Amino acid sequence: MIGRLRAKPLLAGQLLCALAAAGLIARQARGANVTEVALNLLFGNLVVTAALAAAIFGFVGFFRAWRRRDAWIVHDGAQLYRGTDAAWPLALIRDVVIERNDLGIASLRLVVDDDSEVTRELVKLYLLEDSPEAVRGGVMFAVGRMRSPGGSVSVH
Repeated sequence: MIGRLRAKPLLAGQLLCALAAAGLIARQARGANVTEVALNLLFGNLVVTAALAAAIFGFVGFFRAWRRRDAWIVHDGAQLYRGTDAAWPLALIRDVVIERNDLGIASLRLVVDDDSEVTRELVKLYLLEDSPEAVRGGVMFAVGRMRSPGGSVSVH
């Protein structure tokens, strides 16, 4: 385990998404019987239906991240994993940097040697439980161990 996530922002995200979904369902669910209510939820105002789907997907995403918060960034000696949705070979990782996006939100990003000029987001800093330096050190230690020659060393 290299990096963990904070629980409070993930719980707050789940709560906000659940409240948004409940509010949208209450707004959209109109009708005299179950069939009318279901039809209004699915085919009533399509913008509200799309927002409801986004709120549900947001809740599921925050919930999945919350369940894996204690082992968000891990490696197995050959791959570095971010949650369950992304993995990079340790041999291709060159560095770990902190970058800010257009909104000024800082994130820890990987510099991967795969002929692209894009860095890969590892985690947003406001979600990170551990210090960015500790996570960077853990990733670079894993990369260094993978690149070091194998075998035993004995001195006589």
